[in-house]
Amino acid sequence: MGDLLKGKRGLVMGVANDRSIAWGIARAMAQEGAELAFSYQGEAFGKRVEPLAASVGSDFLVDVDVMNDASLEACFAALRDRWGTIDFLVHAIAFSDKAELTGRFINTSKENFKNSLCISCYSFIDVARRASELMPDGGTLLTLTFQGSNRVTPNYNVMGVAKAALESAVRYLANDLGPQKIRVNAISPGPMKTLAGAAIGGARATFRQTEANAPLRSNATLEAVGGTAVYLASDWGACTTGEIVRVDGGYHVLGMPQAENL
Repeated sequence: MGDLLKGKRGLVMGVANDRSIAWGIARAMAQEGAELAFSYQGEAFGKRVEPLAASVGSDFLVDVDVMNDASLEACFAALRDRWGTIDFLVHAIAFSDKAELTGRFINTSKENFKNSLCISCYSFIDVARRASELMPDGGTLLTLTFQGSNRVTPNYNVMGVAKAALESAVRYLANDLGPQKIRVNAISPGPMKTLAGAAIGGARATFRQTEANAPLRSNATLEAVGGTAVYLASDWGACTTGEIVRVDGGYHVLGMPQAENL
């Protein structure tokens, strides 16, 4: 146990199982002394999250649908009633129709476009507004993005557009909330073997490609992403806001594959 986050409390949204990026973040935060609450959507995910939460000493779980205002209001009322204030929020929520995460972006349907942008981007704006009201002394808001936001990634399609919007939202929120000493950042891992990542067509091939070509010859790990989140939520991150922090083995610096892979 460390104490970088000792005395800090926060909500982690989006844990699906023990391979979730959100879980890697939650575990690292708990190891540094943070007290955690978890949100989940629906009974099935609740059953997965409950033992994970218990393993880090948390019995604070809330069923939340980010598309439902009443559900969100109940979540933040529960936080207010139990803790009064929070110090950080981790948003690891994104969704798109799996059928549209293969093939060509040009075939994106209007309905899935709206749904993907609302869940994957607007939900962060919505929870940021609500969370900021529980941060009278400042705090940290974190979300997760991916390099498909600014570079074409096969099959990522509408999620690339959604993540681009999310990254822009991070910058605007950082500016809005800066006077309240609330920092807003996104972490951008490379491909990872998660439930969400598996929904994207060609995920295994993408994972192998980035691992073989990244300068560190490695994809991100849950521990690396978790450690980055700890830094951003800790007092050491006091002057970092509006950033997209890449944790991808350096893959984002490349212009083409390594010579041996051309």
